[in-house]
Amino acid sequence: MPDAPGESLGRMQPHVPAPPDPVRRRLVLAACLIATFVAAVESTIVATIIPTIVGDLGGFNLFTWVFTVYLLTQAVTIPVYGRLADLYGRKPVFFAGTAIFLAGTILCGMAWNMPSLVVFRALQGCGAGAIQPIAATILGDIYTPAERGRIQGLVASVFGVSAVTGPSLGAFLVMHMSWRAVFWVNVPIGIAAIAMIAAFLRENVTRRQHRIDWAGSLLLLTGFSSLMLGLVQSGTLGRPSLIVLTLTGVAALVALYLHERSVLEPMLPLELWRNRVIVVGSVGNFTSGAMMMGVAAFLPIYVQGAMGRGAIDGGLVLGAMSVSWAAASLAAGRIMARTSYRFVAMLGGLALTIGCAMLAALRPADGPVWAAAGSLVIGIGMGSCSTVFIVSIQASVPWGQRGAATSSSMFMRFVGQSVGASVCGAVLNATMLHLDPGAAHAVERLLDPAVRTAMAPAELAHLTGVMAASVHNAYLLATAFAVLTLIVASRMPARLSPVRN
Repeated sequence: MPDAPGESLGRMQPHVPAPPDPVRRRLVLAACLIATFVAAVESTIVATIIPTIVGDLGGFNLFTWVFTVYLLTQAVTIPVYGRLADLYGRKPVFFAGTAIFLAGTILCGMAWNMPSLVVFRALQGCGAGAIQPIAATILGDIYTPAERGRIQGLVASVFGVSAVTGPSLGAFLVMHMSWRAVFWVNVPIGIAAIAMIAAFLRENVTRRQHRIDWAGSLLLLTGFSSLMLGLVQSGTLGRPSLIVLTLTGVAALVALYLHERSVLEPMLPLELWRNRVIVVGSVGNFTSGAMMMGVAAFLPIYVQGAMGRGAIDGGLVLGAMSVSWAAASLAAGRIMARTSYRFVAMLGGLALTIGCAMLAALRPADGPVWAAAGSLVIGIGMGSCSTVFIVSIQASVPWGQRGAATSSSMFMRFVGQSVGASVCGAVLNATMLHLDPGAAHAVERLLDPAVRTAMAPAELAHLTGVMAASVHNAYLLATAFAVLTLIVASRMPARLSPVRN
């Protein structure tokens, strides 16, 4: 039961989803939103408690891996889960992924040192790679194209809520219980999501023998994990290690391409990338993801370091993006039904460009209000783009390839975020090194209110100028990513919409 052109993509359709009744559909929606929240809040809540974890377990030199390994394992497993969901149905893959995530979560709370925590976070990420994409695929199955815009707005609001509540919840649990409880609090919520999906989602799965493309899975994981590891750790790894990782990743992806062309049921169906809507949506997710991380990674630091404001101001400025992101997602679903996918995508790309330009023009004297305004406009762009890209992609393929298409799009966003954080960080560091080779460590003093107050006016002005100029160049690159998103959005086929396919 395809939604749009692209039926030829689904020559093998072993599954036909049973249409849910309205009550069951709302309960499945609630379960998917709960599952999405559990996976989304994991990053923000752990960021709050990492100083406490380091104080208890030690291993300061490994603490960045607590975040890196979770990102890597989550990203590289997304395409695998998406394809398995197309072959065996959404429910078993969702159950397996969520169970792995919960097992990793429990073990994280039982970690006895930093290496064990890193290993358990890797396991947790392996499960998280299934939760968000499969939940999004389930929602794409049970809602029509015209309804998906509104539903994706609700999903986006979950990310906004997790960004706001995660740090506060983490701080509360650490203060009144233990950092271990921060991990364990997700367990009953995840179990509830599994129980609700099991009880209320009905899948009519035609049982037949499948040949799992294990070789393709291995090549996929090797290729993308090598390249992403090189990107994420480019600032700490030596040149020989980066060269080895890059060559390994490229060789594995070339081998993957050659292998997938001859496999009956490939892990990464290459025919998906002949669909213009999928290409536009996936590339748009990559460029917008790169832009978003290029902004979000440095905006609170700019507010605190260059403007001299407190941590609360930095959080509120970034929070403006989360609020407008959720609101724009809801609005985008309604607008695209009345206009077209391309109109909403270009509107979002334009908002991203304007918001990034506002931040690139930011000066320390402008204050946090102007920074929040730029963040707010970027949130409007992200809400519009993320919604229209996922809705258009899900409508462009039949059921049997919706999991792979959705997962590929989400994977491209993860890759884009890694690229954006890495290259914008590299530009920032290079600018700082050019302006003052000794400022790289000195600017850290700007983030400590007590030390900042005691600094001589000349030194304070100099370091503030170095930080502002460095972030400015990083934001120029983020603006370039925003412009690329606008250009990509303009390539969306004209006149397509949730009600005209």
